[in-house]
Amino acid sequence: MHLTVGYLATPTGDDGVALASALAKTFDAQVDVVLVVRQELPDGHPGRAEYQQLLIERGEEWISRAIDRLTANGVSASSTVMVGESFAESLVGFAEQKDSDLIVVGGARDGFFGGHTIGPVTGALLHSSPIPVALAPRGYADDPDETFAAVTAAVPTRPGDDNPLPFAITLASAASLAIRMVSLVSSENLTEAANAREVRQLQKAAAEENLAVAARALPDAPEIESRVAEGMTLESALKKLRWDDGDLLVVGSARFAAPRRIFLGSTAARILAGVDVPVIVVPKAD
Repeated sequence: MHLTVGYLATPTGDDGVALASALAKTFDAQVDVVLVVRQELPDGHPGRAEYQQLLIERGEEWISRAIDRLTANGVSASSTVMVGESFAESLVGFAEQKDSDLIVVGGARDGFFGGHTIGPVTGALLHSSPIPVALAPRGYADDPDETFAAVTAAVPTRPGDDNPLPFAITLASAASLAIRMVSLVSSENLTEAANAREVRQLQKAAAEENLAVAARALPDAPEIESRVAEGMTLESALKKLRWDDGDLLVVGSARFAAPRRIFLGSTAARILAGVDVPVIVVPKAD
């Protein structure tokens, strides 16, 4: 596995590096840490090129600290300082060149502790990336996972919604991790159902079908858990789930996302805001 980590010399960058370390140790991954320096276009003022070079040198100094943290944890890592107009576009371009399996970033720091806050760079990735994006929750570097023990897929229950389960199964299989499937039920997202009993029946049938899919894909798995979490709202349903150390959540893209591109839908965005474990957002399938 190969990981491309988008780095900033900030606590957000530290969160992303901490997540990359846990992922790399779990999946025996090679890590490239990338820092994108803003491009300084010539404008006739003297010293512009010198200032650009100074930014690059500072970037190399900052990124070396991230590499030191990773190698101290036994992770194989290298660094790249790039010059570009867009952090997100430069990061995706680099990851595509490296055939990366994941782009790893930290969340913004201007939200509540725990949960995920989407900043400009993360937002751009979550609405365009052709590569799955792994997001560290705010403050993750303060108490990171050493490795991961289980993968949870937030599976859809409506026809046409993108299903991250195949990706989650592949990921779990790569490191022999436990897998859990969660269907979130709320009255607000199933208004087409005639009554509460019908809601429950529809969700239970969807969960059982997802369990059957996983069982066929992972016949040797010792245990596959499938759960329906219910609530009046999506947030109240999320509160009924328990998250342990070593949990990793996988969510899909919106139904109107372009094929093989991420587009974070409103449901996935609310899930991000409501959990404090690392999350991988998967591009829509073909």
